[in-house]
Amino acid sequence: MPTVKQLIRKARQPIRNASKTPALRGCPQRRGICTRLYTINPKKPNSALRKVARVRLTSGFQITAYIPGIGHNSQQYSAVLVRGGRVQDLPGVRYHIVRGTLDAVGVKNRQQGRSIWSQKEKAKINDLISPYKRKTDS
Repeated sequence: MPTVKQLIRKARQPIRNASKTPALRGCPQRRGICTRLYTINPKKPNSALRKVARVRLTSGFQITAYIPGIGHNSQQYSAVLVRGGRVQDLPGVRYHIVRGTLDAVGVKNRQQGRSIWSQKEKAKINDLISPYKRKTDS
């Protein structure tokens, strides 16, 4: 505990919060070039092969970024846009690649998650036709 005299000599310094995305240098996104594409396994309760890319940013940082969505067309030396946002089950992956910009195309035939309360599966045409209008085999 400092004395009053010590506090007069040197005031308390405010605590500076460390950035969660230092490679972006305060920008919302950064452009980069893919240097390596590979898959890694997630942490303990989960099991998968998550697609990630090693990216050299315009800020000079070399980072690991997650490629979201099913399937991708990224290759080595592809230009990508990187945003912040970590992947919870991949240690050290603190950035996401933005799909649909630069060389990273959007997800083909992307589907929304199914609702918990409404229709469970894709509707079959027969289910949509009224039972009174169906032709009966007689």
